[in-house]
Amino acid sequence: MSRTDKIDRNKLKRGWTTGACALAATKAAYTAFLTGDFPDPVSITLPKGDAPAFPLAFEGKGDGYAKAGIVKDAGDDPDVTHGALVVSTVRESDSAGVTFRAGEGVGTVRLPGLPLGVGEPAINPKPREMIRAAITELAKNLGHSGDVEVEIAIPGGEELAEKTWNGRLGIEGGLSILGTTGVVQPFSCSAWIHSIHRGIDVARANGLTHIAGATGKTSEAAVRVAFSLPTHAIIDMGDFAGGMLKYLRQHPVERVTIAGGFAKLTKLGQGFLDLHSGRSQVDFDWLASAVANLGGEENQIAEIGNANSANHALELARQGGLPLGDYVADRAAETARAVLEKAPVMLDVRVFDRKGNPTGKSDA
Repeated sequence: MSRTDKIDRNKLKRGWTTGACALAATKAAYTAFLTGDFPDPVSITLPKGDAPAFPLAFEGKGDGYAKAGIVKDAGDDPDVTHGALVVSTVRESDSAGVTFRAGEGVGTVRLPGLPLGVGEPAINPKPREMIRAAITELAKNLGHSGDVEVEIAIPGGEELAEKTWNGRLGIEGGLSILGTTGVVQPFSCSAWIHSIHRGIDVARANGLTHIAGATGKTSEAAVRVAFSLPTHAIIDMGDFAGGMLKYLRQHPVERVTIAGGFAKLTKLGQGFLDLHSGRSQVDFDWLASAVANLGGEENQIAEIGNANSANHALELARQGGLPLGDYVADRAAETARAVLEKAPVMLDVRVFDRKGNPTGKSDA
């Protein structure tokens, strides 16, 4: 049982996105830039009406600039940026409106396909919108043009980014400033599914015709070798087969390979689109029925129906010369194609064991 299965989600503490922290830090810095005083705590209003107040962890002023920092609190979500310092520096600008810059630890977009142009700092559209709105309101109230440069930094962010998808999404040099609502809901999985979608967008924008969605690191490495795929062709699908397939239905690529371990893909073959152990289980009666369909003997059917794990069932099938891996791959492909509906996507499934060895496949 995983950590997420053991906890009571109703008691989990929610947190704040890097976008919300950047907004609060910018509001504090711009206020100090105009008045000389930092509001502490600094209050912000988020899109759904939340109005959190953030204590300042850092503040500074100099000739023509002011800066403030907020320590990100992700609540009970296992976010790699929990505890990171988000710093905003505000300076006068010769350009009209708000100009954004990437400071230390914030990445720069290097591949097309994201909702930001190549060369832009990786500060997503919604945080930019919220920051612009806050600056416009303060400028109006305090008699300023609102023509400023906002530099967002996360010291140590380049190292933290190595634990994220940023590299394969074409974001170099650090983290992204994210957040649609400003609120982090613990274990909501929305950030992961968002990354799946952006990975598909990047692959399409860069002309890739074949991508692979993998359930884990072993299957990811194996499918890359099998098809000589570049890094940005690999989608870290994890448990979210449905999230990937539904997006591909509307944003197709020519070919998709689903790669995973036997247990995860058995659940896909059974018809589940969420492969997490807390939300779907391997059905050993289903596997026994599969063995019967493959012409297995009664003793083989009974053995596999009583197996102590999915991988044990696979090993028993191997010993009996039954292509159970291929059967699972075929059924998983059927489930996936049903989700894709009439999308012009050629799909196949590859099953790998725990060592990354191929143990089943479907036709494309």
